[in-house]
Amino acid sequence: MKIKKNDMVMVVSGNDRGKTGKVLKVFPKTYRVIVEGINMRKKHTKPNQKNPQGGILEKEASIHASNVMILDPKSNEPTRIGAQIILDEKTGKRKSARVAKTSGEMIQ
Repeated sequence: MKIKKNDMVMVVSGNDRGKTGKVLKVFPKTYRVIVEGINMRKKHTKPNQKNPQGGILEKEASIHASNVMILDPKSNEPTRIGAQIILDEKTGKRKSARVAKTSGEMIQ
């Protein structure tokens, strides 16, 4: 899965199309992500020790990873991701890095 926690993404399809947010959680087995402020759902809760008042809470629900694209760090536009093997100068080992296809900029 090419999307990681704390990536900035844009929703490209669905009700929240065009909105951007930070990835809060990733579920690789089901290929879903939770994005901050996207796909908000209401949950009715009974009073409990944490929330003695009870009521209706709004919470982010997961969205399929194919419906989001990572934002290019250079142009802040949605982009596809590629992998590039780079040589670590300190250890001399080869590492894989994520690269934006549009600008060639490395993503974290």
